[in-house]
Amino acid sequence: MRNEEKIKIITVFSDNINERIDIFLSGKTALTRSRIQQLIKDGNVKVNGKDTKPSYKIEENDKIEFIIPKIKEVEIKPENISINIIYEDTDIAIINKNAGLVVHPAQGHYSGTLVNAILYHIKDLSGINGEIRPGIVHRLDKDTSGLIVIAKNDKAHINLTKMFQEKEIKKTYLAILKGKLNKKNGKIITQIGRDPNDRKKMTVIRDDNKGKTAITNYNVISQNNLFTLVKVYIETGRTHQIRVHMKYLGHPILGDRVYGRKDSEKRQMLHAYKLEFLHPVTREPLKFISEIPNDFKNALKSSKLEFNIRCVEE
Repeated sequence: MRNEEKIKIITVFSDNINERIDIFLSGKTALTRSRIQQLIKDGNVKVNGKDTKPSYKIEENDKIEFIIPKIKEVEIKPENISINIIYEDTDIAIINKNAGLVVHPAQGHYSGTLVNAILYHIKDLSGINGEIRPGIVHRLDKDTSGLIVIAKNDKAHINLTKMFQEKEIKKTYLAILKGKLNKKNGKIITQIGRDPNDRKKMTVIRDDNKGKTAITNYNVISQNNLFTLVKVYIETGRTHQIRVHMKYLGHPILGDRVYGRKDSEKRQMLHAYKLEFLHPVTREPLKFISEIPNDFKNALKSSKLEFNIRCVEE
């Protein structure tokens, strides 16, 4: 059903006269204006039986024939991988990702990813740029657990991307650090780029022209002489940002074998705990809090750190 060509006929009434047709149609559908413009250029939109242009100003009683071509199936295959979808509507889905799950297919990980799982479990993806696939607007490292938002259509994808760029989405993490921080809170502002000695790693760059600005805020929740539990809010979304910044402080994340030393934990104790944003389509305020995974709880216990949810919410 979702791959069938769809034809819609819209009649223009007086409230919309003199509006550009690309703007008008993007308001009537879940497609972005750029996608509408491409459909018009491809001859899939006709006004009163004739081809039109994106800049055409619609007139009262115009009959717009709107053809949505068959969506191309992407090569990524759906896979029955268990995932925890904690919220879903027609535009977005919120997933509480398990540690160990790669988010997006890439070299070396063409299957077994979150995207493969989403294609199996979510049946009403309307497509991004004409392809059936979820819109990945931010990512979590393979061994980072927690919340990730997925766009299910073009409009949600474009709006979420813009919201991330304009810092309108607040992401709060929990991390267990090695050692005791000497400050209760702080703000780290550096440039982050590829490590010249190891291209698989990121590092703080001293030359402003060779890195990208990264901003991380942290607050101590509990600590002892050996470990510290922090709440982290990032203003930018650079690759490995929190992990790199904690190493920069001299307190790498427990279990992080890339940016710290090997220890008893099997993965870095970093958890995307909370997401807060306005719905990308309805603008309804949304707030999601994820359940803390068992391995993180066990790490807190073995580190003798107290966890009080009220401290996280303050």
